[in-house]
Amino acid sequence: MARSIVGGATVKTPRQLGYRMPAEWEPHEATWLAWPHEKSDWPGKFAPIPWIYGEIVRLLTRVERVRILVDGPEGEQAVRRVLKKTHADMAAVDFYHNATDRSWTRDFCPIFVKNKSGEVAITDWEFNGWAKYDNYTRDNAVPGAIAEELAMRLFKPSIVLEGGSIDVNGAGKLLTTEECLLSDVQARNPGLSRRQIEKALADNLDATEVIWLGRGIEGDDTHGHVDDIARFTSEDSVVVAVEPDTSSNNHEPLKENLARLRARGDLKVSTLPCPEPVYFAGQLLPASYANFYIANRMVLVPVFGDPLDRVALNTLARFFPDREVIGIYCRDLVLGLGTLHCMTQQQPE
Repeated sequence: MARSIVGGATVKTPRQLGYRMPAEWEPHEATWLAWPHEKSDWPGKFAPIPWIYGEIVRLLTRVERVRILVDGPEGEQAVRRVLKKTHADMAAVDFYHNATDRSWTRDFCPIFVKNKSGEVAITDWEFNGWAKYDNYTRDNAVPGAIAEELAMRLFKPSIVLEGGSIDVNGAGKLLTTEECLLSDVQARNPGLSRRQIEKALADNLDATEVIWLGRGIEGDDTHGHVDDIARFTSEDSVVVAVEPDTSSNNHEPLKENLARLRARGDLKVSTLPCPEPVYFAGQLLPASYANFYIANRMVLVPVFGDPLDRVALNTLARFFPDREVIGIYCRDLVLGLGTLHCMTQQQPE
């Protein structure tokens, strides 16, 4: 897995060539989105979703370029109409005609890496619909198409990995969960051991230390994505979701994750509250303040019309004093089982 052999020649890994995955707070060239179109992701509630995307684009275009995947010229024109009404800066928007199955770019878009000379390349991991959904082939083809469009170097690790299952500090540490990467339920890479997965993460992202947490939050159909429970806020600081309500199914898993992080001794560990459980039509949704997105000079934070919204915003504002921290109402968006981090993917500068 560390190297592939092509025509008898040894191909070096990204790490051997000096590439690493930058932290999300490092400068971006752009944010990638895929315009939402899969109405079954928001059953009975799709109408507000394009307008939420429009508002997010309006904010992001104040600080960086936004690159949007659409299904073709007609799709582009429809999106342009939304963005003009929301007063997005159209001069900072690029459209790419590339059909997708869903709009969760965190998990199927390229994971970009960068070397010391400033060259940015693409790692193209396999995507299998979170080992849950059958319609994923168009999403899986996106990184290769973007690499061709941008004329970027492409690395293919040949194992399944979603961007939402990891978080990095840009200096060798990576957060993930055993529930997502090691479980037999929704197994991403059946037969691969913990050590083999760690090697793939080191070889391709320069993640030389993998920090394994246990389980994610209830309602998450990805089966344990880390970006709903714990995130780096600096090279040596992490924020982790906690649920003090002992009757909640999230209480014990989140308590264990907090204990694992505090036991290390090498990280400053702070906590984020969980919002009051969010339901729609009897379904518990994965509402989490940890699904924030760090853009240039800005942090977008999901909020849910909850008194704890203010606590989460103030907590994150302390970690990012040089950025605007802006709440985005996400009770509608989270019906799609993801929010702000799930729908974005950063391209480093």
